[in-house]
Amino acid sequence: METLSDILAATNLVAFVNDNDWVWPLCEILHFVGMSFLIGTVGLVDLRILGVGKGIPIATLEKLVPLGVAGFIVNATTGVMFVAGNPVGGPIEYLQNLSFQIKMLLVLIAGVNLFVFYFMGIARDLEAVQPSGDAAVSAKIVATISLVLWFGVIAFGRLIMYNDTLLYALGM
Repeated sequence: METLSDILAATNLVAFVNDNDWVWPLCEILHFVGMSFLIGTVGLVDLRILGVGKGIPIATLEKLVPLGVAGFIVNATTGVMFVAGNPVGGPIEYLQNLSFQIKMLLVLIAGVNLFVFYFMGIARDLEAVQPSGDAAVSAKIVATISLVLWFGVIAFGRLIMYNDTLLYALGM
């Protein structure tokens, strides 16, 4: 953690974020918009896989996924800026924050879930699902896990600023 903190602290991002009052609020706005794109597209596909909106072909909704990928890229970029430019305690404060660590673990697990979805043939099997049809159980499991993980990312992202409350609730 300290090595990563030192690397981030050595970048120009620290000065850029801290010397420009507009950077942090702009990053907050972009982070929210990015998450909205991510949840709004991937969540929509996940819900359709689970059977919501059966008149809509899954393949049609999957065309929106690149917007979700763009949202993820925006979030990754602004997230790095938040960590590197943290004005109180520097990057190490984020990196040692339990809420942040859980959030990053959930993002990692979501990536594994995505890998399973696309590289184990589950996504390919969805192409055969008719607009009024049901997805396979494996697709429904992956979609459920995806929704739980991304809403967990949102929840623990909000808890970053309230980490002491989380630690207290956990008896730590």
